[in-house]
Amino acid sequence: MPAFEPVVYFRDAIVPASQARIAYYDWGIILGATVTDLVRTYGHKPFRLDDHLTRFYASCKYARIQPLLTHEETREVTLELLEHNLQGIGQSDDLAIVYFITPGENAVYGGLPEGAVHQAPTFCIHTYPMQFATWQPLFREGAHVVIPSIRHVPPECLDPKVKNRSRLHWWLAEQEARLVDPEAITVLLDLDGNISEASGANFLIAKNGRLLSPTSRNILGGISLLNASELARELQIPFIEKNLQVHDVVNADEAFLATTPYGIAPVTRVNGLTIADGKPGPLFDRLTKAWSRQVGMDVLEQIMSPEKVH
Repeated sequence: MPAFEPVVYFRDAIVPASQARIAYYDWGIILGATVTDLVRTYGHKPFRLDDHLTRFYASCKYARIQPLLTHEETREVTLELLEHNLQGIGQSDDLAIVYFITPGENAVYGGLPEGAVHQAPTFCIHTYPMQFATWQPLFREGAHVVIPSIRHVPPECLDPKVKNRSRLHWWLAEQEARLVDPEAITVLLDLDGNISEASGANFLIAKNGRLLSPTSRNILGGISLLNASELARELQIPFIEKNLQVHDVVNADEAFLATTPYGIAPVTRVNGLTIADGKPGPLFDRLTKAWSRQVGMDVLEQIMSPEKVH
């Protein structure tokens, strides 16, 4: 029996993953001009798919990159990809679904006549199996957040609500933070010294029974952040947006990361300092249990299952 091969949507068709290749002269390579989004499945069902697609299309509009597919057509293609690619994973596993789009190819950089390059945007949808073992240390010990010297790009330059891959500053920030701790999660301050977000996740703290988030002015509108806020309100936990500084994080009762791949994870240290007692707290437990009820499975058990260890 031949080995299973996933399929991807590339440019304008569903093709085997091995056939999807982006050109070195694509604008996504030349300028990093790439809008993206990521969805995951729980129990093989996509979670908040339409919320992610709404954000993706809003980002595309802001970036002036127009997908050839409509929101609904993209949704249909996504479900078709999932139907095939889910056959390649186990019943207890799940998939991430990635969208990215660039303005297309640049004939000059390719040394080609204008008509020889792909004129339309380069649009790709692909999946990959969730790597639960990667996140197990986060849930055993809690994340160690390190704040480097590099600051978040201000909204006057690029609106953070656009989920994009123009992220050289994140790469540099992570290299600096990992000099402190190779396993560090990087959180950046804005130009005024306020907490913004982590690389790939929103950042939250709990204080005096309230769940606190940096203001939406300078963070990505995370779908997991939205989900956490909705669950908090269902649990009658006040959710408040406000400017937060490092002092607030150091003295928080709890701190969290919120992101699509693993939902919500505890943060137990910042810049080497222990937050509260250095253990995941009661609010993390309540939110995780509520998340599990919402998706119909034990999300923590899935991540921490011994069979997920590589």
